[in-house]
Amino acid sequence: MNLVLASTSPRRKELLEQLLQLEPQQGFECVAPDIDESQYENEAADVFVKRLALEKAQEGLRQVAGTDAVVLGADTIVVLGDIILGKPNNIEHAIEILSRLSGQTHKVMTAVALVSEHKTLVECIETQVNFSNLTHQDIVAYVNTKEPMDKAGAYGIQGIGGTFVESIQGDYFAVVGLPLATTKKLLTAFK
Repeated sequence: MNLVLASTSPRRKELLEQLLQLEPQQGFECVAPDIDESQYENEAADVFVKRLALEKAQEGLRQVAGTDAVVLGADTIVVLGDIILGKPNNIEHAIEILSRLSGQTHKVMTAVALVSEHKTLVECIETQVNFSNLTHQDIVAYVNTKEPMDKAGAYGIQGIGGTFVESIQGDYFAVVGLPLATTKKLLTAFK
């Protein structure tokens, strides 16, 4: 299989490498999809995240047109109540997002899309994440590490931000950015 990852996320690349260690003959290349990640008016969170994963995969397929590629796209969002908390725009925004998550349970939704010229599969995984109560000092110290600045919900569970997570219900790897079991199942469906 000519596998392409349509992502510039180092976390997704590492997770896909981890998954493919079970198939040492299977490598992949990466392309950088450039899509509009704006949410449509009244678009539900699960529909939104699936659409972004699919559009990334489709853009990746356009970039490798003329090959027999299978392209993987993924997207992760953090949802508190009905509000999608994206990546922070600046330090103040990161502090605001983390203050909202403090002491709350939120959802992390990760969608995975696989596309080829003849087939499309998309699946969304939802994980509940329980955050501890954070002091303003905790939040500022964390934001000063710069770790939250490129992450949905302004934290990385696999890094320092994991110290804020009391528990999860669901797939840890989906919170990191690529649910391994789901991705393996989708890749198997393409063979």
